[in-house]
Amino acid sequence: MIFRLSQVALWAGIAIAVPAGVWLLWNFDPNAADSFYPPCMFRAFTGWFCIGCGLTRALHALVHGDIIGAFAMNPLAMLALPMMPLLAAQAQGWQPRRLQPLMWVIGEPKLWLFLLPAYWVARNLPWFPFTLLAPT
Repeated sequence: MIFRLSQVALWAGIAIAVPAGVWLLWNFDPNAADSFYPPCMFRAFTGWFCIGCGLTRALHALVHGDIIGAFAMNPLAMLALPMMPLLAAQAQGWQPRRLQPLMWVIGEPKLWLFLLPAYWVARNLPWFPFTLLAPT
């Protein structure tokens, strides 16, 4: 298998960025008052939750093994997170036959064009069960 320079650079960047991100999330708490993590600008300006609100705190909880806490911060991101390596591998040409039905569904842009705005609106609704989608 021959790798292009861009593929090598991509995988080298991932190999550096992922452990560095895990190290930062392990050692620095985004919930702390003196945290250097930036707040959500959308929330600061509008008072509403964006799609990514709670993601840093969810990843912090996930790195520390708190799966329930991670889901409480950003449930859609925690459901989509296991799909990211699959999508990246498929983009690089890996296409196992068993995963083709799943990849066909999650790789469809129409799904995400509907799901992300619906999630964005739903997590800002003030009624139960939609309040469960807002970061705690």
